[in-house]
Amino acid sequence: MAEVEIGIGKSGRRAYGLDDIAIVPSRRTRDPEDVDISWEIDAYRFDLPLMAAAMDGVTSPATAIEIGRLGGVGVLNLEGLWTRYVDPEPLFEEIASLDQEKATARMQQIYSEPIKPELITRRIREIKEAGVVSAASLTPQRTESFAKAVLEAELDLLVIQGTVVSAEHVSKTAEPLNLKRFIREFDIPVIVGGCASYQAALHLMRTGAVGVLVGVGPGNACTTRGVLGLGVPQATAIADAAGARMRHLDETGVYVHVIADGGMATGGDIAKAIACGADAVMIGSPLAAADQAPGRGYHWGMATFHASLPRGARIRTQARGTIQEVLLGPAHENDGRLNLFGALRTSMATCGYETVKEFQKAEVMVAPALQTEGKALQRSQGVGMGR
Repeated sequence: MAEVEIGIGKSGRRAYGLDDIAIVPSRRTRDPEDVDISWEIDAYRFDLPLMAAAMDGVTSPATAIEIGRLGGVGVLNLEGLWTRYVDPEPLFEEIASLDQEKATARMQQIYSEPIKPELITRRIREIKEAGVVSAASLTPQRTESFAKAVLEAELDLLVIQGTVVSAEHVSKTAEPLNLKRFIREFDIPVIVGGCASYQAALHLMRTGAVGVLVGVGPGNACTTRGVLGLGVPQATAIADAAGARMRHLDETGVYVHVIADGGMATGGDIAKAIACGADAVMIGSPLAAADQAPGRGYHWGMATFHASLPRGARIRTQARGTIQEVLLGPAHENDGRLNLFGALRTSMATCGYETVKEFQKAEVMVAPALQTEGKALQRSQGVGMGR
């Protein structure tokens, strides 16, 4: 891809976000009822290509169970409130009541409570006992410390997740997690991320992970792009990771799943992420807006409470409906924020694709006017696509 000159001696590729592109309808259409949006990873099959983000305002044991029953999988943050406190409900109430200027400092205090291995085991078992697939996340720094508790609970899928996770971390002060060795020796399938480039995705795939999370800083609650200046717009990041997946498949015969993580608010965003090459999506803020969300109308990222360099904001979400309405409808609003996977199914049907893997081959184009063309009245009135 041609690079753009930024200045003498410095050039860079042009990158695109999901808002910058459009899916091109093809010559064929089909009935939405004939479309299969299911997803398989390792030994597990899901009716929805969905992972609920490992954020305390999104995924609790209860919401993980509900999402599992609806066909997705909820990822519990094993370094969050549910593993620091026996009863975190009063703390969720307090966080929701905090003044904006005091929220981050108070959350840093709340999250200074040590993580308890016995609570890790207990929370995972709560989810498993409900009969759904259990998934949970740890940061690379704490993975080995809590691996025993995870194994004792018989977790189904482990997500090793951070703002940026690399297969080659260098440290002069501590022995870093050797991802390749850990994944090879661990008895549970592992998903790793985030990453945002071809080379980073390829190296993570070579660790033996079954899936790679793609996204650095696109989420509603994340401030990494502002605090650190890091990130790649999601459409380009997903397409690059999908290219790495193809190379890895050619080299090894092993298919590693690409999971788009963040930056998707509507069904159209999810459809575009898959058309760019994602096998599934991880979403946070749309589920934080569900009636049952533990955040009680608020949403915050995994690094919001970092002890020295917070990289997230506590944001207010607008309650839109139940988890079922958010994921599967029925929708009673017209802005694409409800019935997300009904929209994916209809998008695929409109373009004539029967499965998610087929939809990854859909034609896309750069379309900066997609959100605004012919929408002047919606924008002026703040309705529909003008919200």
